[in-house]
Amino acid sequence: MRITVTKSSIPSYEEYIDEIKDIWDTRWLTNMGPKHSKLEAELSSFLGVPCVSLFSNGHLALEAALAYFDFPQGSEVITTPYSFVSTANAIIRNGLKPVFCDIKEEDFTIDPKKIEALITEKTVAILPVHVYGNICDVEAIQRIAEKHNLKVIYDAAHAFGVTFKGKGCANFGDVTMFSFHATKVFNTIEGGCLSFKDKNMYQKFKDMKNFGIRDEETCLYFGGNAKMNEFQAAMGVCNLKHINEWIEQRKVRFERYCQRLSGVEGIVLPKIDPHLRYNYAYFPVLFDGYKLTRDDIKKRLLSYDIGCRKYFFPSINQLQCYLKKSFNVDTPIAKRISEKVLTLPLYPDLALEDVDLICDLILKK
Repeated sequence: MRITVTKSSIPSYEEYIDEIKDIWDTRWLTNMGPKHSKLEAELSSFLGVPCVSLFSNGHLALEAALAYFDFPQGSEVITTPYSFVSTANAIIRNGLKPVFCDIKEEDFTIDPKKIEALITEKTVAILPVHVYGNICDVEAIQRIAEKHNLKVIYDAAHAFGVTFKGKGCANFGDVTMFSFHATKVFNTIEGGCLSFKDKNMYQKFKDMKNFGIRDEETCLYFGGNAKMNEFQAAMGVCNLKHINEWIEQRKVRFERYCQRLSGVEGIVLPKIDPHLRYNYAYFPVLFDGYKLTRDDIKKRLLSYDIGCRKYFFPSINQLQCYLKKSFNVDTPIAKRISEKVLTLPLYPDLALEDVDLICDLILKK
């Protein structure tokens, strides 16, 4: 693929080697070593949240966030169908039931106006997703949660570094999950974390990602193995030094797309809440009434060896495994958006000439 839809951001070879060279002295490769502790502290400072717990990947972090509260089996968690399948899978793998709430037209996040109608006596939590770097209506969701005594667990896989009204998105809800997968704005090769304000939660998350073990003779929980190793953490330490620079570079490419594609009938571009400090994680385009369909555009771009992605398609509740289990599918906005959206290439070193080429091909008669 000549132009990929994304490209992992990494430090220079020399910078990474310098960061990991002392591992050869300590031989501490995993089990929450010095690099792990260093990255947790630096992330806590960067995200502006008291506590961060690192995990080997974002999905296992999300599973742990749900498991922490020990909800009764079969309890319901209200979430969005417009996300990566990991979000709902984490609910199911905890023995809980996802209840899908439709999304807002303007930013594709869960619609808080539709949440309360889905609350039953079995509802225990809301699991909203910040989409493409756009933050959910955190204020409305918190009001609903407090009214009905529900936990709020945010999937912020797309929202690293985003702030709302000057407050980092890591601070909203009871727990927030970030993904540090190689394709994300910030990566640790593979990885993720949970952020939270209650310092008492830290020890249990530490136990849970290490088989439930507290010490050599004590195992308190049915935990798994979700520890981030030292090489992943070292990559994160290096990448965090460059994150603001990389976000600024993403912004330049994002704005070039907007300059070229704005005002075109049938092309709907991302809308950014003015209260956000945005991270420019993705560039989703909605082809809604355009002369070519989303699939036509994808086919054209691929013919020029340009990557693009129908992200997210289909919506989670339209996937085969969810349809088989008869989860609710009355989410027409999510279904329609998923059938029209295409994410275009976006990463810090994407050449502006390539952005122009992509736009030329989209606008070509």
